[in-house]
Amino acid sequence: MNTIYRLTNAEERLAELIWENGPIASMELVRLALKEFGWKKSTTFSVLKILIEKGVSSNESSVVTMNCTRNQFITGQSRNYLEDMFDGSLPKFIAAFMGDGQLSRQQAEELRKLIDDYDRGGADG
Repeated sequence: MNTIYRLTNAEERLAELIWENGPIASMELVRLALKEFGWKKSTTFSVLKILIEKGVSSNESSVVTMNCTRNQFITGQSRNYLEDMFDGSLPKFIAAFMGDGQLSRQQAEELRKLIDDYDRGGADG
């Protein structure tokens, strides 16, 4: 999945609720959104409509499902952030952490292992 979804905070909150509970009946989603966020029915359906328009979720026969996994969504968001903030350069992103001393030795070792696994063909990337 190469689609990158740009979601507002409210859209992402509702998406999380659907990932946690989906597939879910639309009225059950309304009930959960009221309980979790204090949203009215109209708010839930408005945000859901936007998620559907963006292609993130579907509502078929009053059953709401997500069209991507949470992991696919996070991967897309991460790539989007990398593109927007670091011109798509993973080394620039990592250098930003290293330059501020935010990268621990353990994290550096984890990165080395990821790169080694990738070099051996063990990664999907």
